[in-house]
Parts: sequence; C-alpha cells; structure tokens
Amino acid sequence: MSRAFVKEDDSGEAPIIPPRAALPAGVTNYVTPRGLELLRQELTELEAERSQAEANRENEAERTRQLTILNGRIAALNGRIASARVIDAKDQPADQVRFGATVTLKTIKGKKPGLERTFTIVGVDEASVEEGRIAFVAPIARTVTGAKKNQELVLKLGREEETVKVTEISYN
Repeated sequence: MSRAFVKEDDSGEAPIIPPRAALPAGVTNYVTPRGLELLRQELTELEAERSQAEANRENEAERTRQLTILNGRIAALNGRIASARVIDAKDQPADQVRFGATVTLKTIKGKKPGLERTFTIVGVDEASVEEGRIAFVAPIARTVTGAKKNQELVLKLGREEETVKVTEISYN
C-alpha cells in the first residue's frame, strides 16, 4: 500500500502557539484602561473556548492539540495582564503628547503637504492601524511623544522624511 494514502499520526508535532504583539524586552507594558478591559475580555473568551475544548471527547488528538494551544495563549495573556501598568489619559499633561493622547499631525513638507493624520497612542495589545491606534513603541509614536501643540517634527517614513506640525492634542 502506498504511504500517500495513509494518514500520518502528527500528534507528536508540537503545535504552534501564535505570539502576542511584540513588546520589546525591558519595556514597561503600558495599557489604557480600555486596553486592560480588552485583555480581560480576551481572557474570558479564551477560557470559554478552553472549556468547550475540554468537553469535546470526539477526537482525543485534536482535543489535546487545541488545549495545548489554548493553554499557551492563556498563559501568555495572563503574563501580559500581570505586567500591565495602566495609564489613565486624564492624568497626562493636556498640552503635551504622552501615552493615551490622540494627536493630529499636519504635513508641512513632504510628498503630501496639507495631509492630516490623527491617531491615538496606546499599548501594544490595543494597537490597530485600521482604528487609528498606534502602539507607544512604534517609531511615529516615539517621535511625537513629548511634543507640544504647534511644534514641528521630522518623521522618518522609510527612506523619506516629512516635516509635520502637531495641530491637536487631546485625551479622551
């Protein structure tokens, strides 16, 4: 019989546990109150998934693989929650860009003069470019942190440089 049609037992292979968003070594895990709540919701969802997987007795190999992945994800998430340091935006200086700030930048010099972009500086687990939430460890966030309203900054965007002006700072 050809080995091509025999199902190999792959239960010996270690399952791959997807990593969490990168947090550089030695960097404090800053989170917004919303970010901490999202982490806690994710933990609740993973624990519910684990309960379902534990109850499923149909395929023992698949059940073991799922539980290994879920337990790894839960352990990583618990580590993030335990290391979280909540920064409340209302405690930040209103006239300066800090963690939790929503910042509007206007391009003064570069490819698209007049272009405005707005984003909020958040923790790594809360970051979502689509939602305009940038991780505090991202280069653009590090560049604008500490800036004041009407201050001009130089952003390095790959090989290009762009001069921008901070036109708005708010903390929601």
